Formats: sequence, C-alpha cells, structure tokens
Amino acid sequence: MSAGRTATLAGAFASALLAVGCGGSGTSASGPGSTAATSPGTTAAPVAGAELVGRWAHYDIVAYQGNPMKTQIISYGFSDFSVKDGRLIESDEFCHADQVTDMPIKTSISDAGTRAIKPVSTPVEVTGPVGARRVLRPGTPTPVGIRLTDPANDKLPTDPRDPRIVDDDKDGKPGITVIVHFGEAGNGELYIARREIFAYDMTQDGPDSLKGTVKDSSEQLVVGASLAILENTDANWAQVTDRALSPILMKRVGADWDCDRLMAERKQLFPPDPGITW
Repeated sequence: MSAGRTATLAGAFASALLAVGCGGSGTSASGPGSTAATSPGTTAAPVAGAELVGRWAHYDIVAYQGNPMKTQIISYGFSDFSVKDGRLIESDEFCHADQVTDMPIKTSISDAGTRAIKPVSTPVEVTGPVGARRVLRPGTPTPVGIRLTDPANDKLPTDPRDPRIVDDDKDGKPGITVIVHFGEAGNGELYIARREIFAYDMTQDGPDSLKGTVKDSSEQLVVGASLAILENTDANWAQVTDRALSPILMKRVGADWDCDRLMAERKQLFPPDPGITW
C-alpha cells in the first residue's frame, strides 16, 4: 500500500473515531412508570418526563461516509435523568467505543479516551403522553483534548503547540490518542483535539426503553502524529445524511450499574451491531 493511500485511509478512520457519536435486568429506584420521581431543586408542579428519572444504559451508532471508506462508531455509556427546577435534566457519561469499517486499516481509542468525553448536563424537551414520551436532547459542545473558554464558539487551533491542548486520556501525549492499525506494517498514532456535539431525537417504546436517532455535528483536528504520513490528516468527516443509519437505544437499569457491568451485559441489553450495509 502506498504511503499516500495509507495516510488517506488512516485519516478517514481517525476523522470519525471519537464520535459518539445508548429493559435491563435492573430498575430505577422509583420503578418503571413512576410519576413521583424528584430530586433536589424540584418544583411542586408535575414535570413532564419525571417517570423517566433514573439511570439508562446508552448504545448509539454514528455512521460516516468519506472517500474511500465507510465507518460506524459504536458507543456505550449511561444517561441519567433527574428533575431540577421544573425540568427533566440529562447527564451523560461514556464507557467504551468500537468501530466497524469497510476497509482493512483499523483504528482504536482507549476507554480512557472515550471516558474523557464529559458532556454538560442539559435540560431535554419532553412531549407526548406518559408511556409514549418523545425526548429531544440538544447539542452541547464538549471540548475533548483541549480547553476552550467558549466551547460553542472558540475555533479549534491549527497550531499543535497551542497551550490549550491537554492530555485528556493521560497517556503522556497531547490531546486524545487514536491508534491506527496497519496490520503487518505495524501501528501509528494520531493525536486529536475535538469539539464533541451530539443531539438526539427519541421516542419511548416501553416503560423501560427509548429509541431514536443521533445527529452529530462534531469537529476535530489532528494536533500531532507518530508518523510523518499521518501529520496532515484531514480529521473532519461528515455523518451520513440518512439518520436511520445512526440509531440510539436506551434501556433502564439500576442506579448501581457501572461500565464493567454494562459491557458484560451488552448482549442482553442491545441487538447485534448491524454492520455496514449501505
């Protein structure tokens, strides 16, 4: 494989890697269907979606297509709903991310890198009747591998020496490390800074189940690389416009669930990954 094509393929993989880019056997403390869920700061008036309060296991796929490859980034984590000041609030955390591609070169990111994505808690819009809620989560710009004063509007830097770039996955290298696997040719590394922006539109299809689609508007750039052929990688890549290829699923679980249990019980919670079929 030529150096130019290797760089192109590696760049295409890396451009999508951090996208994020979700009923178990456990239940929330308030129980499925409860309308009495409250948290500190809750108003006395009924709050739409209060029966959703608790911990939900989160699985989503974001599909990307570029030249010359297609990729799915598959993310696992938790979404916790609470009520505050008369609104349903969502707090997210991520545990693990996989990727599926239609090309031989593979990339991976450590769980430390995935868990460095820490979106701010945000109010969600809830409509529809109890048992058939519609939940809309707005995009919340989240810097990863960089510190931004204004996460929504500050431009990502072009200088890899920018002092705002930080080692968020704690591996001694700038930004978030993406490992590029070339097979017998060995591995390389890309160092990424990213503005994570995801939103979703979900509907309730059971007391302990939500499903919908993800919209990804994230930006990222390469701030360094272990190999010269990777240094000029174009890190931005567009999501496939067909949102059906970017689904999100949530299942209600117990408040004591952690990342280890989520990944151990993934097969019981969620369907098999669909693979690249488009």
